[in-house]
Amino acid sequence: MGRPNEAPIRTSERRVPLQVEVRENNVDQALKVLKRKLQREGIFRELKRRRAYEKPSEKRVRKENEAVRRSRKLARKQAQREGLIAKPRAKVAATARR
Repeated sequence: MGRPNEAPIRTSERRVPLQVEVRENNVDQALKVLKRKLQREGIFRELKRRRAYEKPSEKRVRKENEAVRRSRKLARKQAQREGLIAKPRAKVAATARR
């Protein structure tokens, strides 16, 4: 069950464990892949947020700000699909820059 003051994990948050394959004994590359996956999953943000107690008022404000950010992103994506604003430029791959 965990520690008594630990927040219970909701079933929607339970995921398959992250796995990274180490190819040709290249641990550095595997670490880069792992960090990128953790970043994408939001693990680092979650760890930083849980380092200290968050007051209920701070939590409410944070959740409201996240909701605003999500809605703005959704509106921006919709406007891009409709052609009202220009789509962002495609990123150049690292190997293509050399």
